[in-house]
Amino acid sequence: MNKSEFDKYAGSYSEMHARNIRVSGETPAFFAEYKVRDTLEEALRSGLSPVLSILDFGSGIGSAIPHFRRYFPESRLTCLDPSGKCLTAAERDYPGQADFIQFDGRRVPFPDSSFDLVFTACVFHHIPAERHEELCREILRILKPGGRLMLFEHNPLNPLTLHAVNTCPLDAEARLIRCGVMRKRLEAAGFGSIRCAYRMFFPGFLRFLRPLEKMMTRFPLGAQYRVSARRLGLPRRV
Repeated sequence: MNKSEFDKYAGSYSEMHARNIRVSGETPAFFAEYKVRDTLEEALRSGLSPVLSILDFGSGIGSAIPHFRRYFPESRLTCLDPSGKCLTAAERDYPGQADFIQFDGRRVPFPDSSFDLVFTACVFHHIPAERHEELCREILRILKPGGRLMLFEHNPLNPLTLHAVNTCPLDAEARLIRCGVMRKRLEAAGFGSIRCAYRMFFPGFLRFLRPLEKMMTRFPLGAQYRVSARRLGLPRRV
């Protein structure tokens, strides 16, 4: 994560993002909401309830905050990001709705077993690949035993996604990650119960077809994908 890169765009990110995804026929709020809604559905499906503590890892300007407040109203939300300017913008727009913490992009500044759920949305393609496993281990460390990671990323196999990323100034240094590669990195970091699903197959003018997407999650053509992974129980002492 390049702190100065995100500081530079903190004030214009919303407008830039909206322009960049116009071809999808949707707004940034639509994409932020579906991810949090998916997260709730996965938490309920996997028996992760109640979810008392959530970390938004790489929260940026806080686009997910209002949706967390809607879908997880009783949870304590913490937003973590290396960009102080992004966090300032998020706290200004959503005062009192989360804790806002800046970090150095390496060591996650929380004790072991701090969170029930870690959420990260389109963050890892901004992080050098050689650091993915290290940060995944950090996320694993701060999850409670049985806690879950929900990771969303752009799908490099989707041509519209590639166009959006290649024309976005903020993504100039981004390196998209295939779902299978991200899965292997999570496995190497120690996660278990890993499940992948592809999402967002139809643009806005075909939104009436979106109910079909629940049957298409194994097809690697969605604009984005999610990976759900769990921290297994504490290791047995010998």
